Amino acid sequence: MVENMSVNSQEDILRHTTAHIMAQAVLRLWPDTKVAIGPTIKNGFYYDFDLNHRFTPEDLEVIEQEMQKIVAEALPISREEISNEEAVKLFSEQNQDYKLELLEGLDSEVSLYRQGEFVDLCRGPHLENTSKVKFFKLQSIAGAYWRGDSSRPMLQRIYGTAFLNGKELRAHLRMLEEAAKRDHRMLGRKLDLYSIQDEGPGFPFFHPKGMVLRNELENYWREEHRKRGYVEIKTPIMLHEDLWHQSGHWDNYRDNMYLSKIDEQDFAIKPMNCPGAMLVYKRKLHSYRELPIRMAEMGLVHRHELSGTLHGLMRVRAFTQDDAHIFMLPSQIQEEIEGVIDFVDEVYNVFGFKYHVELSTKPDNAIGDDAIWEDATLALKEALEAKNLEYVINEGDGAFYGPKIDFHLEDSIGRTWQCATIQLDFAMPERFDLTYIDEDNERKRPVMIHRVLYGALERFMAILTEHTAGAFPTWLAPVQVQVIPVGDDYLNYANKVADKLFAQGIRVEVDKRAEKLGKKIREAQIQQIPYMLIVGEKEQESEEVSIRHRRKADLGSMSVDGFLDIIKDEIRKKENN
Repeated sequence: MVENMSVNSQEDILRHTTAHIMAQAVLRLWPDTKVAIGPTIKNGFYYDFDLNHRFTPEDLEVIEQEMQKIVAEALPISREEISNEEAVKLFSEQNQDYKLELLEGLDSEVSLYRQGEFVDLCRGPHLENTSKVKFFKLQSIAGAYWRGDSSRPMLQRIYGTAFLNGKELRAHLRMLEEAAKRDHRMLGRKLDLYSIQDEGPGFPFFHPKGMVLRNELENYWREEHRKRGYVEIKTPIMLHEDLWHQSGHWDNYRDNMYLSKIDEQDFAIKPMNCPGAMLVYKRKLHSYRELPIRMAEMGLVHRHELSGTLHGLMRVRAFTQDDAHIFMLPSQIQEEIEGVIDFVDEVYNVFGFKYHVELSTKPDNAIGDDAIWEDATLALKEALEAKNLEYVINEGDGAFYGPKIDFHLEDSIGRTWQCATIQLDFAMPERFDLTYIDEDNERKRPVMIHRVLYGALERFMAILTEHTAGAFPTWLAPVQVQVIPVGDDYLNYANKVADKLFAQGIRVEVDKRAEKLGKKIREAQIQQIPYMLIVGEKEQESEEVSIRHRRKADLGSMSVDGFLDIIKDEIRKKENN
């Protein structure tokens, strides 16, 4: 079933209006403020300001109070269309330099929205009166460079949200409180998974426990690809600049690419894996009998992200894409797309994620002619409909080389994250002159699918950490079992139990500290270790262990072999416990 995304939903209109009320309140409180931009974003809005005063969390309450006064004034909101010249005069009189810069790139006619003494450039739409805004909350303060350019002024950004009713606002704020408790940056420190060092901003350091999690995700990925007939490749991190011109990435990613010179020639560190896969395919002539060829790569890529956008593992400058590039006959398109859809569904089910699907169409920077884009988009639609998947059309958000299917997974507290994607590409095989020999011994052009499942491995780890609140399922847990001796007299037996588990592939530690039993158990639970095995006099004599689960508490006593049967079965089934 296809739905069109609403460009101006009621919530968008409400939030845009609330953003203007916030800007009006800031100007009333600090009249010398210069106002920049204030768009709506998912579940909220923000406005950027330039002023000498440094906003504090306490200021947000003061601004909210002033916003309530503006709402109570029930100011009519009107749209005005004036010439660019008139707008320049208006904002010059108000000393609003950022508005004047924006006007330089706008049409000869511009639209304004006015409420009381406040006026701003805006396309709208807005509510008709400030009194319609009732349920809102200012949330945080951040810094942001003007127009995202680090050479331009650093502005102060205020984030807020607004909802149509109080119940929805309260539910959203509760979700944000829960999200703060699950923040992967905080949990990454507490669970000792990774760190970002001053010596490498945006370049994560993975610690031993983080590497266990990462390796388990990669091991699962590799095994599932092997089952489905993929072959794994590895392509160089740095390739000649000419390649990036040929692929089209230079025109679309140049500002985010790291460049270098080798032997007086220009090279670039790859921001994408695709061109390398093209070269692997092209190294020899292929027969139609070989297709489809499914090449998978855990490829490390680098992109220069602005420092203000970096966010733990969610937004980094070096990350691993779990790419695959499928080269196929035109007649194999639908079958291959359906196969990837099934693959995505199985992977997300293993991790306990629900998801929804969006179909993104031709963007403004597209390469290739309209007919190719229409054929590619139709092929994706047919595959989705064959799988009876409901989807939303996301106009103009495709990749520059082809339309795509995006999978937005939903985590345990209702947030959505775009991870898996399937991109159908007729353009790249043309650019790289990829061919195969058909049954009539003629050269033909293959069709390509680009796809990822995790997306970026680092980002997926962050999402999974927040989804589980750090309580990873046993098969992923960095430490699966902690053996806790009641006292030093039972340390030898604890080591004997641990050795037996370790020999069976279980990730196990022994808590050898001279601490009280209760403290050891509490700290093991804080570390979200799935199982604690308590050993004391009774357990040593009976050669058993007392089992405690992080969520189910005491599970009684049993032999080590009996426990091994339980935990190994749980790991094999990849249960979400």
